[in-house]
Amino acid sequence: MAEGAPQHLSLPSGLLELCALLGASRDSLRDLEQVAQKKGVKNPSSLDPEVLSVFVPPFISKEDSQVASANCATLGKTRRRSFRKKREKPKTEPWKGLVGDPRAPEPEDVSIPGGVDLLALPQLCFPGGVCVASEPREDYVHFLVLTDVCGNRTYGVVAQYYRPLHDEYCFYNGKAHWESSWPTVSTAGVFVPFAVCVVSRFPYYNSLKDCLSCLLTHLKFCKDFEVDNHIKDFAAKLSLIPSPPPGPLHLVFNMKPLQVVFPSRVDPESPVVDLDLHLPLLCFRPEKVLQVLTCILTEQRIVFFSSDWALLTLVAECFMVYLHPLPWQHTFVPILSDQMLDFVMAPTSFLMGCHLDHFDEVSKEADGLILINIDQGSITCSKSLDNDVDIPDIPLLAAQTFIQRVQSLRLHRELHLAHLSSSTDLNEGRAHRRAWQQALNSQIQQIALQLLVSVFREVKNHLNYEHRVFNSEEFLKTRAPGDQLFYKQVLDTYMFHSFLKARLSRRMDAFAQMDLSTQSEEDRLNGTLISPRRLTVEKMATQKSSPRHGTPRRMVVSMPDLQDIAVPELPPRNLSLRVMDTTGCNSNGTVLNVAPKSTYTFKIPEIHFPLVSQCVQAYYTDFVTLLSKAMRFLAPDNSLLLARYFYLRGLVNLMQGQLLSALLDFQNLYKTDVGIFPADLVKGTVESMSAPERAQAERTPELRRLISEVLDKAGEAPKADDRVKNFELPRQHMQLDDFVKRVQESGIVKDASIIHRLFEALTVGQQKQIDPETFKDFYNCWKETEAEAQEVSLPSLVMEHLDKNECVYKLSSSVKTNRGVGKIAMTQKRLFLLTEGRAGYVEISTFRNIEEVRSTTVAFLLRRIPTLKIKMVSKKEVFEANLKTECDLWHLMVKEMWAGKKLADEHKDPQYIQQALTNVLLMDAVVGTLQSPAAIYAASKLSYFDKMKNEMPMAVPKTTSETLKHKINPSAGETLPQAIDVLLYTPGHLDPAEKIEDAHPKLWCGLNEGKVIVFDASSWTIHQHCFRVGTSKLNCMVMAEQNQVWIGSEDSIIYIINIHSMSCNKQLTDHRASVTDLIVQSGKKVPSEVYSCSVDGTVLAWNVSTLRVTSRFQLPCGGLTSIRLHSGRLWCCTGDSIMIVTTNGFPRQELKIDENLKETSTSFLCFQILPEQEQLWAACAGYSEVYIWSLKDLSQRPERIPLQGCSEVSCMIRVKQQIWVGGRGLSQGKPKGKIYVIDAERKTVEKELVAHADTVRALCSAEDRYVLSGSGREEGKIAIWKVE
Repeated sequence: MAEGAPQHLSLPSGLLELCALLGASRDSLRDLEQVAQKKGVKNPSSLDPEVLSVFVPPFISKEDSQVASANCATLGKTRRRSFRKKREKPKTEPWKGLVGDPRAPEPEDVSIPGGVDLLALPQLCFPGGVCVASEPREDYVHFLVLTDVCGNRTYGVVAQYYRPLHDEYCFYNGKAHWESSWPTVSTAGVFVPFAVCVVSRFPYYNSLKDCLSCLLTHLKFCKDFEVDNHIKDFAAKLSLIPSPPPGPLHLVFNMKPLQVVFPSRVDPESPVVDLDLHLPLLCFRPEKVLQVLTCILTEQRIVFFSSDWALLTLVAECFMVYLHPLPWQHTFVPILSDQMLDFVMAPTSFLMGCHLDHFDEVSKEADGLILINIDQGSITCSKSLDNDVDIPDIPLLAAQTFIQRVQSLRLHRELHLAHLSSSTDLNEGRAHRRAWQQALNSQIQQIALQLLVSVFREVKNHLNYEHRVFNSEEFLKTRAPGDQLFYKQVLDTYMFHSFLKARLSRRMDAFAQMDLSTQSEEDRLNGTLISPRRLTVEKMATQKSSPRHGTPRRMVVSMPDLQDIAVPELPPRNLSLRVMDTTGCNSNGTVLNVAPKSTYTFKIPEIHFPLVSQCVQAYYTDFVTLLSKAMRFLAPDNSLLLARYFYLRGLVNLMQGQLLSALLDFQNLYKTDVGIFPADLVKGTVESMSAPERAQAERTPELRRLISEVLDKAGEAPKADDRVKNFELPRQHMQLDDFVKRVQESGIVKDASIIHRLFEALTVGQQKQIDPETFKDFYNCWKETEAEAQEVSLPSLVMEHLDKNECVYKLSSSVKTNRGVGKIAMTQKRLFLLTEGRAGYVEISTFRNIEEVRSTTVAFLLRRIPTLKIKMVSKKEVFEANLKTECDLWHLMVKEMWAGKKLADEHKDPQYIQQALTNVLLMDAVVGTLQSPAAIYAASKLSYFDKMKNEMPMAVPKTTSETLKHKINPSAGETLPQAIDVLLYTPGHLDPAEKIEDAHPKLWCGLNEGKVIVFDASSWTIHQHCFRVGTSKLNCMVMAEQNQVWIGSEDSIIYIINIHSMSCNKQLTDHRASVTDLIVQSGKKVPSEVYSCSVDGTVLAWNVSTLRVTSRFQLPCGGLTSIRLHSGRLWCCTGDSIMIVTTNGFPRQELKIDENLKETSTSFLCFQILPEQEQLWAACAGYSEVYIWSLKDLSQRPERIPLQGCSEVSCMIRVKQQIWVGGRGLSQGKPKGKIYVIDAERKTVEKELVAHADTVRALCSAEDRYVLSGSGREEGKIAIWKVE
C-alpha cells in the first residue's frame, strides 16, 4: 500500500503519536540482580528510568511500501521507525527496531513527534522513581500533558506493570540472549517496574487507559523477548485508528477483551471530553470548587497535590473543561516528578501538580502559591512576602446558583444502579456506565457554562464591536461592591483578554450559545432598541424585594438575571479561602434538565497481523466498505451522520493514496457540513498531486470548484486585526470623523447621523473641532446622569401607575407646580409628578396626549419666573411648573419627546421614540457640559424630530396609516442603516427538536455583506442577532424543509441554514456565477426539490434530502434574474425575454420584449404568474407600468396598468388576488419608497402606500395575512402591512 499522504499534510487521523517502553537500564538491573542474589531484596530500591524502546508510526516495512507505492509515488514519505537502545549488532528487521552494541548507548536517530521530550519522558512516566519491589504490585495508570515550545499540547497515558527479574533473559531489548557470564543463582522475589506510555494529540484518557489495560493482559503472559513485539503491534493498531470528527459519531474498536469507545468532540471548537467530570465534585465541596475556579480565572500560581498521580492530571483537566471556552494560556504541567520540583519557583502564572509527600517542602520554599490538596479537599496559600495572597470570591448570586445546582446532582452511580439488575456482559455493563457518565458530564458542563455566563454576561453591554473597544471602567462601575475585587483581577488576565477577542469577533462558541438560549425576554426586546439602558419598573420592584437592598442600586441592576432561581436570604460576603455557609440555599438549586445530545457509534474493522502492506490494505478496504454500507442505510435527511461518514471515508481514501476518491468525499463533505471540512488537509492534498492527477481532478466540475475554493482561500487577505482596545478619553483635538469614532467607542451612541448633530451642538459658535476637556466633560456628564437615573427609587404606590417596562430617564429638581410640589419625572411614555412629603404619583400627561408645550414666565412678587406650560388633549386644565433655570431645557426635551411619539404613532415605528429619548439625553448632557448662555441653543441642534414636525408637517396618508401595522429596524445599534436585500417569512410549527420559542414564526432578513438577522414574528423581537453567510450580497431565500432555509448569494454559493441551531454548516457550490433565485417544488410522491438559477443562465434542480443535483441545464443567454414554476414548466426571466422551458431545459416558448413592446431599450425586471387568471404580470426597467400578458397567447400585446407617481419598480409579489409592486416614487413632492396594491381581477390600483424613506427593495408575504417590505440603505427598515 501507499505509506500515506505526504508528510506536510499533517493528517488528523491516527490516534497515536508515539508509544514507548520505559524502565531501568540494563546496567542498573544487572547490578540489582547481583545484589539480590547475594543478599535478597528486603527493601524496595529506586533506580533511574530511561527509554528502552520507542515506536513511531508508520509501521510498514520499506520493501512493502515501495511495492505498494508504485501507483502513487507522489505520496511516498520518509518512514519513521521504531528504535531501541543500541547494545549489540545482530541482523535486524527494519520494522522491529535495532539491538545494538553495549559500547554504543546512543539511540538511533529517528523522527520523534514535536512536543515529546525523550529526556524528560522517563521522569514523567516514573515520577516517583523506579521502585523495585519484593512482591508483585498492582498495575498503575497515570496521565501526562506534554507541551512543546509553541504551546501545542499532546497527551500521554502511562501504564506501569511489574515483572519478575529473571536470570536468563534480558527482556527489555527485544531478543533473548544467554549471558553465560552471569551468575545462575535464582533471583526470585525481585519485581521490576516497566511502563508503557502512549502519546496522542487528543486527550483520550479513559479510552487509552482501556487500550493499555488490554495490552497489559498480553504482556503479563508473554515471554520476555516478545514484549517489544506485542507493544509494536499494539502501537500499530492505534496508529491505524482515525480520530472521530467533531459531532455525534463515536468510534468503537475491539481491543480484546474490551470494546473501546473513542468519543468525538461536540463541535470543532469544543475539547474532547474523555474523563469523568464529576471527579472534582467528589474531592471538593462546591464552595471549594468555586475557589479553585477563581484561582484559575485570576491566573494564580497553582499547585495541585495528591498521593495519587492519576488524580493530579484528571482533576486539573476537569477544571480546564469547566472553564471552556476560556482557555488557560500559561504553563500547564499537572505532574512534576521528584526531580522537577524547582519548577514551582517560576515567577509567572502556572498550574502544576506534585505528590502529596512534597506538600510541606513546597509550601515552605515557594512564596505566594495556591496549594490545593485533592486528597483532603482543601485550599491554602504558601507563605508570601505580601502577607496573604488575596483570592477574591466569585460573584455571589452566580456562586449560590452554582452551589445549589451542584448539590442537586446525583454523583454516585450506585444510586442509579439500585433498581437495575446486574449486568452479566462486560461490554454491556461498560456501555451503561459510559451512558450514565455522558449524561452526568453533560449536566456538569451546562452548570459550569451557566456559571461563566452569569459572571460575564453583561460584558457585551460595554463592547464596541466596530472599533473593538471594551470600556472596562464603566463595566466595573456596574458591578456590586462585593464583586469588584474579583472583576478587577479577572479583567487583567490573558484568559479574559482572549474571551474579549471572541466576543468582539462575534464568535458563536459555547458561551455565546448559552447566553442566547438563557436570554430573558426583556434582553431580547432590548436587542431591537437603541435607547440608553435604564432601570425598568419591573427591575425596580424585583430589586426592592431583594435582600441586597442595602447595595447601591446602580450596582444591583447589572447582576445576572438568573433563570428560575429565587434568591434566598444571603449570608455575609465570605473572605478569601474561607468556608461559605449555604444552609438554607438548597431548595431552589435544581439542575437544569439538559438531556445529552444523541450519539451514535461506528465499529472500526479488525486489524489483522502480521502488519504487512496487504493486511493494512485489507483493513482500509474493509473500512471503506463498512462506511459505504452505513451511508447506504442512512435516512436521506440524516446529513449529520452522512457528513461524518464522508469525513472518515475521505481520510481512509487518503491513507490508501486514492486521492481522487478522497477529494470527492471531501467535496461531498463540503456540501453537507462545512463546519468539519478539513481545509488545510484538502489544500495539502491538492498541492501534493502530480500534474496528471491534478488535471484528472479538474476535469470533474465539482472537484474543480473545490480545488479553486481551497486554494483561493489560502491566498486571502491577512488575518484582520483582532486586538482589543480599552476605552480611553481622547488627548488631542478632534475633527468630525475622529469625534464620531470616539463617541462610538465610548458606547454612548452609535448612529453616525446623531453624532454629527452632537458635534454641531458642542461646536456652536466656535471652530469645528472639539478639545479633549470638552469631550471629557461631556462624557462625565453623560455617565453621571446615567448613574443618577439608576439610583432613582420609586415608591411601590408610584410603580403601580407605570408599565413594567417603563424607565425613568430624567428627574427635575424639586419645583412648584399647579398640582403640588415635587419632581417632574420623564419616562419613555409619560410625564408625572413625584410629589414630596408623602411620596405620591400625579399624572401630568402621556406624550401622545399632549396638545401644546410652551415656555413662558409668570410674575411672582417683583420677579418673572420661567414656567413650563403643557396643554393636554383630554383635559381643560393646563399643567404649569415653575422650572426656573431648567425650564428651557425641559421645554426642548418635552417637545422632542412629543414629536417623537407623534411620529412613532403615525409611522407605527417605536424606533422614533427610542431615538427621541437618545436626543433628549444628549441635550441634557450638552447643557451640563457647556453651562453657558448658548447651551440651550446648542442643545436645540439635537431637536431633530421637533424640527422635522415643524418644518415638514408630512402627515402619513390615511390609506398608508390604515394598512401599516408596525415597523422594525434590523440596523438598530449599527452605525449606519443597512439596505434590506431579501426577506423571508417562515411559519411556526411544533417540532420535537425545537424549544418553544424556536417554534414561533420567523422573519429572515438579509442585509449587506452576507449578514442575516432573524426576528421572532410573533413579537417582532430579535430571535438571532446578526450572523454571516459569506461576505457578498444576498439575492434570494427559500424554506426548503421545515428545518432548512436556503440562501443564494452573489458569490455563487447557496448557503443552507439549520433553523434549530441557526448555523450554516452546508454550502452548495455548483453554480459558477451569482445565484439570483430559488424556488421550491414539493410533492407527496416525490422528494422535495429546489430549483436554483444563476445570472449566467444555469438552472439546477436539487434533491433537498441528498443535496445532489438531479438535473442541470444552461439557457443560451445570460442575465437570468428569476424563475417561476407553473404547469410543470420553468419560466425564466433573462432580461430580454421570458423563456418557458421544461424542467430538463428543453425550450417550449419565449416571450421577447422587443417583439411585444415598443420600448425596445428596456428589459424585464420581475414577473409573477397568476394561474387562475392565466396571466403573466411583469415590470420593465425604466417604466412605471405593469404589463399583463395572457398565457393563452403570449404574442398578443400586453395590457398596461400605469402606476401613478412611480419612477422605479424593484420587486413584485402575489398575495391572494392582489399583486403588490414595490419601488420608488414621489409623495408630497419628495422621493419615497412606495408600494402599489393592484387588484388582479379588476386590474386597478387599489392602494398606493407610502412605505419607506428609500426605495422598496424586498417584499414577502406572511401566510397571505401580512406583507413585509424592506427598504434601501437610506432608511433600512422593515414595514409590516395588513392584507385586506
